[in-house]
Amino acid sequence: MTGNRGIDPSKAFATYLRINHRLPMMTGGGAATRAAFKDIVAPFDLILFDAYGVLNVGETAIPGAAATVTALRAAGKSVAVVSNSAAYPKARMMARYATLGFDFTPHEVVTSREALLQRIAREPRLRWGVMLNPDSDLGEIAALDTVILADAPADYDLVDGFLLIGADGWTERRQKLLEASLARAPRPVFVGNPDLVAPRENGLSLEPGWFAHKLADATGIAPVFLGKPFPDIFNLAMTRFATPIPPKRVLMVGDTLHTDILGGRQAGFATALVTAHGSLTRLDVDDAIARSQITPDFIVARI
Repeated sequence: MTGNRGIDPSKAFATYLRINHRLPMMTGGGAATRAAFKDIVAPFDLILFDAYGVLNVGETAIPGAAATVTALRAAGKSVAVVSNSAAYPKARMMARYATLGFDFTPHEVVTSREALLQRIAREPRLRWGVMLNPDSDLGEIAALDTVILADAPADYDLVDGFLLIGADGWTERRQKLLEASLARAPRPVFVGNPDLVAPRENGLSLEPGWFAHKLADATGIAPVFLGKPFPDIFNLAMTRFATPIPPKRVLMVGDTLHTDILGGRQAGFATALVTAHGSLTRLDVDDAIARSQITPDFIVARI
């Protein structure tokens, strides 16, 4: 999350359209079916949920969401969360879901932080400059050689690459320091949360993806994105189940066309767009689908 709150959903959506060239290409098409969530789940063995805008808004559970997950389990469905929330250690994620009333197990929660760590494990050992609130618990990130980026210009030039995982407390000054350092000496930039925005109790917050695309525009650097809509996180999610599940038997449920729906379609899953909460709140959903050319299989108000 970030201190930048209350960004207008129409501005966020327009920004997604503008940075579309850095996202996976949409494949397929067709028309979306409007339905109640309970009426669309029968053909699927695995239901993948986005978190923000589907299960919760900020630190508040969406009414009925936990009961829906329980009912799916009772019906014999497998469930999992696929989240771009990279700023938090897994233990904190699990504690949060328990507090919100969800009974997910650790293997059912797949995060872009995990996809990021899996990806950079293949890189040479580098010293990383990390976009993260200095007061945050590093968790798994502590095993890396890191410098938490703040207001010291020298820190930006001393590292070998950058990890953008949490925008809480990120400022325009820090963004300028990052862009200036990359302009002087281009280095790898890995983005653990490709989201532009996330729904909170008091509006949409700017997320690491917003700042990653901003630095790409300013410097020409091509960031590496780990998280929805990119494939690494979906591939990781599918490894969590002992019995292989055909993609056509998987339903991806999310509130954002350019992450949840696009990523789910790319993975070969069916998709359901949730509209009552999240990034499209107060927007014309049909117009957003037409302008983005990203069409879900289903449109539901809530789960």
